[in-house]
Amino acid sequence: MALAMNKIILANATTNTAGAYFSNVSLTAANAGTVIPAGTYLIFPSANVVITANNGSAITTLLANATGGMILSDGVNVFAQSTIAGAGTATALTINGGISANSTYTS
Repeated sequence: MALAMNKIILANATTNTAGAYFSNVSLTAANAGTVIPAGTYLIFPSANVVITANNGSAITTLLANATGGMILSDGVNVFAQSTIAGAGTATALTINGGISANSTYTS
């Protein structure tokens, strides 16, 4: 996944297609909180999931239950947390990381 990097955008490329700017991700939320990987996310409203972050002294709510919004995760201090017993799931859009290049100037 790319961290808000410049991308070549193809006209009319929808989410999760070749050349699309965005790709869908599913964030699984545990009761204790699941760390959200580093990146920029547009999170859709999802019942029973809150997004929390460590502010240095406590874990606080960034996005309340069933509320969408944009977050920036450092991969350490931002969490998806389930408000019910068991896991919840939130759907988000993130920047399409594209295909990894394994070498330069190879044929």
